[in-house]
Amino acid sequence: MKEKGKKKKIKFYTKRTGNKNSNYKWIIGITLWTFLISSFISFISNAILSNVGIFIAFIILVIIILIGILFDIIGVSVTAADEVPFHSMASRKVKGAKTSVFLIRNADKVSNFCNDVIGDVCGVVSGATGAVIISKIIISTNIQNKTILTLSISALIASLTVGGKAIGKNFAISQSNNIVYGVAWFLETLKGK
Repeated sequence: MKEKGKKKKIKFYTKRTGNKNSNYKWIIGITLWTFLISSFISFISNAILSNVGIFIAFIILVIIILIGILFDIIGVSVTAADEVPFHSMASRKVKGAKTSVFLIRNADKVSNFCNDVIGDVCGVVSGATGAVIISKIIISTNIQNKTILTLSISALIASLTVGGKAIGKNFAISQSNNIVYGVAWFLETLKGK
């Protein structure tokens, strides 16, 4: 006979994903890489932007936003891709297949790098680029309402980034295997495989 008032304990099991130390190494490494990449891109963009006009600064801004969108597409594709078709391609030694499997098996890290590191760095740099554009417009014109200008440029940057990523995510999910294969093929070509 069961005792009243005693509840059955339910145990939840979670899948262990590797060694804790390697996870900490990844976190420390990716933090350092983010700092270095952000510093480098900010330095280069500031050096370039200080010597160009407003139109070229807008082109640079659009390029930075597009880079963020492109890497967001890659990050989403890697998490949505199916590994199975790449095994048969790898057995036939198709260029890019082994790297595709590697990217999919490391989707958490690839996605973290593409979406968070590059995406966030591009977001910060695009905001800084917007500030430079605003200051160039204020200096070159006799604009009276600086608040409206600042809000307009900020809203333009945010809407281009969010809208572009929304379109990119839809494309990334529907074409995930093709995108992963394209990225893997490109990486192997860079390595000279």
